[in-house]
Amino acid sequence: MSSPSSAQTAAPAADPGIAAALGRIPSGLFVVAWRDAGLDRAMLASWVMQAGFSPPAVSVAVAPARDLIAALDRGAPFAVSVLAESQRPLLARFGKPTADPFAGLAVTRAPTGAAVLADAAGWLDCRPAARAVHGDHVVVVAEVLGGGSGAGEPLVHVRKNGLRY
Repeated sequence: MSSPSSAQTAAPAADPGIAAALGRIPSGLFVVAWRDAGLDRAMLASWVMQAGFSPPAVSVAVAPARDLIAALDRGAPFAVSVLAESQRPLLARFGKPTADPFAGLAVTRAPTGAAVLADAAGWLDCRPAARAVHGDHVVVVAEVLGGGSGAGEPLVHVRKNGLRY
């Protein structure tokens, strides 16, 4: 590998090459759900990945202002629904907070109580274990307590610019 030029290391956030390369990293699309004061809450996430085998673990990157962070600070468990290709229309619904994110949708409950989309390609029931803050996101590592697979292929997302959603 060649070493980066000083122009590439001086201002990485403004570097179009970095933005383009990061945008080409494929990710899934997920609905992360938790309970808060007896109500279902949810957010769309694209930065979820497996983080360990034993115990099974995932990492989730979350903007610090999201309500999920306060719930995790209280130790709230959460569930991750792996969106199926057929669930692309749900992106707008879960992209912005709503009072009842699952209204009109078929859901089941993970053992810890969080909502799981019934038609998801898969789901994971998670308990937060650790977190780190780096830059503009909090990376949460969670132990996977349970899960299952559904029908359909997972929805895969590739961005045009890796420096914004």
